[in-house]
Amino acid sequence: MNVILYGGTGMIGRGVLRACLRDDSVTRVLAIGRTSLGVSHPKLRELVQADPADLSALTDELPDYDACFFCLGVSSVGKKEEEYRRVTYDLTLAVARPLAAANPDLTFAYVTGAGTDSTGSGRVMWARVKGRTENDLLALPFHAYMFRPGIVQPVSGMPSKTRLYRAGYVLAAPLFPLLRRFAPNHLTTTDAIGRAMIAVATPGSEASAPTAPRILRPRDINHAGRTRS
Repeated sequence: MNVILYGGTGMIGRGVLRACLRDDSVTRVLAIGRTSLGVSHPKLRELVQADPADLSALTDELPDYDACFFCLGVSSVGKKEEEYRRVTYDLTLAVARPLAAANPDLTFAYVTGAGTDSTGSGRVMWARVKGRTENDLLALPFHAYMFRPGIVQPVSGMPSKTRLYRAGYVLAAPLFPLLRRFAPNHLTTTDAIGRAMIAVATPGSEASAPTAPRILRPRDINHAGRTRS
């Protein structure tokens, strides 16, 4: 499996990268972003550029990729809708559309969030922008999966880049064992997300079956991830 990874410097993206580098079914990973990952691995190649949505240099090789794991995102805190939409919707679709045109068999796994508004017209700004993004990705002619992870526990040294979130994870760390015990359907991990993305991109797997969910919540993510354990 050849994978394109977006958002590899973020908490979830680094967990997905780790899963890809550890899984024998993944042969190549192309990480695209504005900054280097600072990771060296025989499977890994980086494309660092100012505009991560510009795939013009990859036109000839896009059909060779089997999956795109899109973990790039920003917090909506302090942002107006137009600014948030540019990164959340515009950039995502600018990447997804040429990938769908190059390879309709490609799997596109997109990290959104719990509470995303599937109507795309609700009162909560981030939720409706995410909802419109989901809807337009699901309408493209490839295999799209929306990951709504809810509460994410970072594992294997994968902290969030956002200072507020980092502080929150430090405070919440003692609660994770309780959440795993009493609210397992609301909690997942960076490792489970990575393994679940590989699972949905694996032809013939339970997670990629026609009857499998296209919108994955924590319970679905954890189940799909266990199939790659």
